[in-house]
Amino acid sequence: MLYIIAISVFISTLLGGSFALRLKDHLHLILGFSAGAVVAIAFFDLLPEAIQLAGNSYDSSTVLSVTALGFILYLFLDRTFLLHGGHRHEDDDTHENHLATKNVRGIAGAGSLSLHSFLDGIGIGLGFQVSPAVGLVVAVAVLAHDFSDGINTVNFILKEGGSRAKARRWLFVDAITPVLGIIVTLFFAVKEETLALLLALFAGFFLYLGASDLIPESYHAHPKRWTTYSTLLGVLVLYVIIKFAN
Repeated sequence: MLYIIAISVFISTLLGGSFALRLKDHLHLILGFSAGAVVAIAFFDLLPEAIQLAGNSYDSSTVLSVTALGFILYLFLDRTFLLHGGHRHEDDDTHENHLATKNVRGIAGAGSLSLHSFLDGIGIGLGFQVSPAVGLVVAVAVLAHDFSDGINTVNFILKEGGSRAKARRWLFVDAITPVLGIIVTLFFAVKEETLALLLALFAGFFLYLGASDLIPESYHAHPKRWTTYSTLLGVLVLYVIIKFAN
C-alpha cells in the first residue's frame, strides 16, 4: 500500500506541473490560483496539522510564533540574499546580474516547495507508523495538494525567466522528494512535536511566498479582476479538497 501511495504522489505532482507548462500563456491566472492554493495550504493544512501534532508539547501560541518566524526568516533571506522587490534603474545593475538574481529566486521558491514535499512524504510515512487508517488520511491530503505543488514549482521557475527544460527538472525533483520522505521513515521515526514545528515553519514560508511574491506577480500588468477571482478559486478549491480529505 505504501509503495502505491508513493507512486501516486509522484504522478500527482508531475500532472500538476505538466498542466502549468501547457498553459504558460495564461501564467498570470495560474499564478493567481497558485497564490490562493499556497495560502490555503498554509492556513487549512499545515497550521492545523502542526497544532495537532504539537499536542501537549507546545501550545498553539508557540506553533504560531514559529510560523511568524518562518515568515520573517524567508522575508530576511528574500530581501538580503535574493534581492526581491527592489525597483532598480537600469544602471544600478547589469542585465546579467538581474537574470542571475531571478534565477536564484526561482530556485529558492522551487527548492522550498520540494523540501515541503519531502516533509509531506515524512508525514505519510509517520502516519502509517501510527496505523494504516491514519496513513491513508494523510496520504489523501498530500495527494490533494501535490497537484498544486507541481503547478507552483513550475511557476516559480517560469516566472523568473527559467526555461521549460529547467522547470521540468525541478518538477521531477519536487515529484521525487515525497517518495524519498516516505523511504526515510522506513529507517527511523521523527518525533511528532519536531514535525509540528517544521510544518509551522513552512507555513510561514508559504504565507510569505503567497502574499509577497505570487499574488503581486499574478496581477502585475494583467487585469486584477480575473487574477483575483483566480486566487479566490485557488483558496476555495484547496479548502474543499483539504476538508474533504480530512
